[in-house]
Amino acid sequence: MANRTDPAAKSIRGTNPQNLVEKILRSKIYQNTYWKEQCFGLTAETLVDKAMELDHLGGTHGGNRKPTPFMCLVMKMLQIQPEKEIVIEFIKNDDYKYVRILGAFYLRLTGTDVDVYRYLEPLYNDYRKLRQKLPEGKFSLTHVDEVIDELLTKDYSCDIALPRIKKRWTLETLGSLEPRRSVLEDDFEEEEEKEENDQLDGLEDEAHEKDYYRGRSPARERDRDRRRDRDRYRERDYDRDYDRDYDRERGRGRDRDRDRERDRDRDRDRDRDRDRDRDRYRLRDEKDYGRDRERDREWEGRERERRDRDRGRRRSHSRSRSRSRDRKDREGGEHRKRHARSSTSPRRRDGAEENGTREEPKKKKERKEKKEDGTDHPDPEIAEANRLRASLGLKPLK
Repeated sequence: MANRTDPAAKSIRGTNPQNLVEKILRSKIYQNTYWKEQCFGLTAETLVDKAMELDHLGGTHGGNRKPTPFMCLVMKMLQIQPEKEIVIEFIKNDDYKYVRILGAFYLRLTGTDVDVYRYLEPLYNDYRKLRQKLPEGKFSLTHVDEVIDELLTKDYSCDIALPRIKKRWTLETLGSLEPRRSVLEDDFEEEEEKEENDQLDGLEDEAHEKDYYRGRSPARERDRDRRRDRDRYRERDYDRDYDRDYDRERGRGRDRDRDRERDRDRDRDRDRDRDRDRDRYRLRDEKDYGRDRERDREWEGRERERRDRDRGRRRSHSRSRSRSRDRKDREGGEHRKRHARSSTSPRRRDGAEENGTREEPKKKKERKEKKEDGTDHPDPEIAEANRLRASLGLKPLK
């Protein structure tokens, strides 16, 4: 029952007045200790006493988003819905600034567009300081006119979404509001009137001098000299200011050009270093390539010399083999001739047979050894290679 809206309260903007506060914030206010202890059973008359005790404003603060007493009192005003005259008296109260802010905040939530501009804009002239509690739990310094400007121009204030209102120029176009008149306009008008009067007085004096002082008079000359000096001083001051501004701009332009040239030199040095590194790497690669080519040429020369040396050995060996073969052929022919001669006598034949039987196992053994060594291969190169392998104790090539 304590959280229900007054049955006599009217709906605002087509809904329950308490629904102007979001449900989450509304539930936090209902659970707050200040709401339960201080706001229970308050009426429009007793609410003023609680409003006079306020020492800061704000929405929620802390990790659990605890509502401030200011927000609890705003919620209580939405619940009991005080009359418009009471709210206007809150706004017109000059002694208690937090009471004024409380009434202005409630009027911003529930009032019409014309009432909001009519009663809140005069508060722009109130420059008193206010303490505002931030969501982090700290306090910050603000002013009454800043809070009023936030209510009129922002969409959120104290963690509450403010209802939308029309722009002031729209209401002026419709004729609902008169154009706003600033308090400072009276001072401006007085200064303008004073300047216009001074100008008119000066024109009258000049006309009087033209009419009554046709000749040269000391007073007229003195006034003319004063005006001339004043104009000269003004022109000199203007020229000095213009030269100072020109020098400042020229100095800025010079600094800008110097920075641009410095950046350009830095880019040029960077490109030069990059080209130098590229040339160094290219020369090093060319040196490595030339060194590799020289090494390849030396290796090819040594291989060519070794092939020529092997070719010369094979030629000399083939010549020696052909010579030995010719010698054997000649000796074989002579041996056959002798054998034919000795075959005519039985003694020689028997002796030859005995010698033949004795020599045949030796020849077969020698022939077998030659075959195993591979030195009798028909290809002279393979025979030469087998001879070298036999001298090293390796197996012959087939």
